[in-house]
Amino acid sequence: MNATLPPRAEPVPLRRERFGIVWEDPYAWLRDPAYPEVRDPEILAYLEAENAYFRALTGSRRPMIETLYAELEGRIEEDDRSVPAREGAFEYQWRFTSGAQYRSWYRRPVAGGPFVRILDENALAEGKSYFRLRALAVSPDGNRLAFATDEDGSERHILRIKDLRSGELLADRLENCSGDLAWSADGDHLFYVELDPRLRPFRVRRHRLGTPTGGDPAIYEEADPAFFVSLGKTRDHAFLLIASGTHVTRESRLVTPRAPWTVRLVAPRREGHDYRVDHAHGRLWILTNDRHRNFRLVRAPAETPGESHWEEVIAGSDRRYLLALDCFAEMMVITERCDGLDAITLRDYEGEEHRVAFPEEVYTVGLGENREFATDFVRLRYSSLVTPWSVLDYHPGERRLETRKVQQIPSGYDPSLYVAERRWAVSRDGARVPISILRRRDLPLDGSAPLCLYGYGAYGHGLQPAFSSTRLSLTERGVVFALAHVRGGDELGYGWYEEGRREKKPNTFRDFLACAEELIGSGYTAPGRIAIHGGSAGGMLIGVVLNERPQLWGCAVLEVPFVDVVNTMLDETLPLTPIEWPEWGDPVHDPEALKRLLSYSPYDNIRPQPYPPMLVTAGLSDPRVTYWEPTKYVARLRATKTDDNPLLFRIDMGAGHFGRSGRYEHLRELAEIYAFVLEALGVVAPPQRTDSINE
Repeated sequence: MNATLPPRAEPVPLRRERFGIVWEDPYAWLRDPAYPEVRDPEILAYLEAENAYFRALTGSRRPMIETLYAELEGRIEEDDRSVPAREGAFEYQWRFTSGAQYRSWYRRPVAGGPFVRILDENALAEGKSYFRLRALAVSPDGNRLAFATDEDGSERHILRIKDLRSGELLADRLENCSGDLAWSADGDHLFYVELDPRLRPFRVRRHRLGTPTGGDPAIYEEADPAFFVSLGKTRDHAFLLIASGTHVTRESRLVTPRAPWTVRLVAPRREGHDYRVDHAHGRLWILTNDRHRNFRLVRAPAETPGESHWEEVIAGSDRRYLLALDCFAEMMVITERCDGLDAITLRDYEGEEHRVAFPEEVYTVGLGENREFATDFVRLRYSSLVTPWSVLDYHPGERRLETRKVQQIPSGYDPSLYVAERRWAVSRDGARVPISILRRRDLPLDGSAPLCLYGYGAYGHGLQPAFSSTRLSLTERGVVFALAHVRGGDELGYGWYEEGRREKKPNTFRDFLACAEELIGSGYTAPGRIAIHGGSAGGMLIGVVLNERPQLWGCAVLEVPFVDVVNTMLDETLPLTPIEWPEWGDPVHDPEALKRLLSYSPYDNIRPQPYPPMLVTAGLSDPRVTYWEPTKYVARLRATKTDDNPLLFRIDMGAGHFGRSGRYEHLRELAEIYAFVLEALGVVAPPQRTDSINE
């Protein structure tokens, strides 16, 4: 096969029907029936041909890719390390060393002494094409380290245990796990979450160290295929927490971390009720959306946690969106969003509260690494579009922020050369949609600039206006960067999410188009000068607006995109399908949902028309967006579109949803994306140099 010619997957006519509704799925054969194994030689040959075509067409772009990679690498602090965090008798720290792909983990006694390495991710990853450390936890006595790793991108984790006194790995090896783990109070038992054959986290087991894994008793098993199980602990370690939920419904159970391992349900599930639990001083502190969609705070005795015992502490508010609650010995920390902007509020157990003041108007802030229940400060992570990530310790008694670490940009960065702005677009129904914008201060707003517009808009996951050193490779070349805070995220409260899911999902697409039109009308860019970018559910958004307004865009990047919406939401054998129905609708049982999904599913709405240059990515081991979705999408698009613009498809044969592992390999992936975007937008100028703030 000639690698300079685009591969062609032969369509195989296939007519699907449900509720009397008919549609065509001519590339269904690209799903290997042996999945999660992929071994069909015809499918593998096609995927390899796509990768060969990608390499052939990017060959001329290789010098630009290498230049971009060098820039991205130059912004990494090679010998990076975290601020030490205390837990019990030790302080813990991770470190990167020069040239290392992965972290190493260290600790030292609080009483004094040198840091000692307790885990080396680089050694664990040696010889593997993919590696990701999902979690690690030290036993209460400090003698053992449990850790979970993913070694092929499938998110099927392996749990292992290391004796920190001898340095030896124990024989205990737990496979097919979600990665969540928690120690018992005595450190002799490890709780973990097991995956079912469809890769759904469904059962919590307790493993006694030194015993065979086949006999591990089940603590909780979830029978509903729409509910995923997760495992954690209250901050004071009084209880283990087992949560079972969908994207919109959740229930929690308390488990005593010692025999007889009592399990107690907090409040039984009901559709649409979401609540989160922490514990302090004999009481449960619960964020719940039972009476207001932006959540309220209630408390209840730990012995009688049911809803009839809930006592309101903070009422629900249209302006105040309560995101998270963390209980410390002397105070609660409430992470919230007020009028769409991040906020941190500290409240004592008598009801006095105050909000932490930050120096910028628009920023991103959240809780950092806080391992101790009893503490006189709270560690935070802070950033804005122009301010690099910082680790701050907040001292509530003094109302003082202490800077512990600021992200360094070794190759240089001067924030005064940039300006961050917020504009508002007006969507079709009159809703005002925020846009976060980063640009060089000297950039003329005459419509001549290229622009990269990023969007997501699903699951209530809002986009943060935070710093990224990597996007400087775009902005230093005069590209404007913008985040479209479309409905489906939660930037303006939980209602913003509700207005962008199920029957109201089209609002997400209309909001994105409105953001593009606002940026054009305000002089930031022009039609045909916009690169659009999204991943996963955001890739679905990009697929929709490509079908609707292809002439508006200069190019498009779809990373692991959820584009075969109808067929996936009808396939109950996939682990994510039932849990996704509250988000998108249930076409298995509801004909109206099927019609709605067919009206916008990117794969099903490709039509003969010109499309802009496009880059699509996938991961062969991806359990979230299965490899065949973007594969089918690209195959159908190649056969249908009427232009000669490049359509590139890169599938990583050794990774999953999150792409390549390792900090340098990830940068190579990003350099390829940026080179594609810059070439498509005709950006040939070298980056403008900036002075280093580190000198």
